[in-house]
Amino acid sequence: MTHETSWHSETTAVTAGRPPHVPGAPVNYPIGVSTTFSAGDSAHAYIREGSTGTEALEQVLGALEGGHAVVYSSGIATVNAVVDLLPGGAIVVAPNHAYPGTNVRLRELHAVGRLVVREVQIDDPAAVEAAADGAALLWLESPTNPLMEVADIRAAVAVAQRVGALVAVDNTFMSPVRQSPLALGADISMHSATKSISGHSDALIGSLSTRDADLAAKLRSRRTMQGTLPGALETFLSLRGLRTLHIRTDRAEANALEIAQRLESHPRVEKVLYVGLESHPHYERHMSQADGSGAVVCFVASGSVEDVERICASTRLWTHATSLGGVESTLERRRRWPAEPDATPEGLIRLSVGIEHVDDLWADLNQALNA
Repeated sequence: MTHETSWHSETTAVTAGRPPHVPGAPVNYPIGVSTTFSAGDSAHAYIREGSTGTEALEQVLGALEGGHAVVYSSGIATVNAVVDLLPGGAIVVAPNHAYPGTNVRLRELHAVGRLVVREVQIDDPAAVEAAADGAALLWLESPTNPLMEVADIRAAVAVAQRVGALVAVDNTFMSPVRQSPLALGADISMHSATKSISGHSDALIGSLSTRDADLAAKLRSRRTMQGTLPGALETFLSLRGLRTLHIRTDRAEANALEIAQRLESHPRVEKVLYVGLESHPHYERHMSQADGSGAVVCFVASGSVEDVERICASTRLWTHATSLGGVESTLERRRRWPAEPDATPEGLIRLSVGIEHVDDLWADLNQALNA
């Protein structure tokens, strides 16, 4: 499982995490389904501690992220692993508008006294700095889900270094090929790898990456003790999906930008939220810390809740479903979920733009908007 560090990331995604090139060897590691291993190999004794499959996936992700990767059974499992590193009563600064699963979990831990959570407007560097005094962790999400708010990652890192806090960035919307939190100074880069990393809506999995080998070992220990190793099939599918991440991202992002531009001039659209548009209030900030704009577009449709739900139910090509990052395009009204914050407009529709032909995607979305 070797790769050349001088290779471009597109090459690394395809070549890293492979078996050695020897005569008769497979080009992929097989799906391993054994839970225990013959004694004598300290690296492989029991499945809860890892396997050849997880190690292969971690090698590729670590190379793309610029650090050491640890994979987990889900994205929310990674959140639990990070906060489990913190002492009781530790202060965590977190976005007030973010992935609901993260906010709900942090609020649960705050309610029982495990953590002290300070929620802030994460795209306001002054608010982040004001809340950071005494903090042990700054949890960022950029862009946020689904309001597409952009945190100033470099500024947050500078604040964290002054107060002695860790910085973790949920990088799910951007993936390693569009934004590199570790290169921006963050301690941890987090992904719900269920999304664009695996890319086919068929594997529940998460990942954490860090440049600090000791921190990676602690995170790996949390995975072992919490029992959150991903399954063999999920690991295999995610690694297979990761091989095409670059070309899928290129196509989906190009589609997303075109869709966002067309939505801006549609009479039934009140507002478009997409970091790839120059109309986005933090377009320049985002582009200063990322290499692209991703494939998630949000917009606010006019009309009643029923009208907006009817848009989502009227598409034929777009799938009315939650989640994102798959090769297929999906859409949903986010406020249909009880945990979605009140700041999310009732008429906000989140699009996860896939790799279909953009004209087919637009024709279907346009007819649903006009229905």
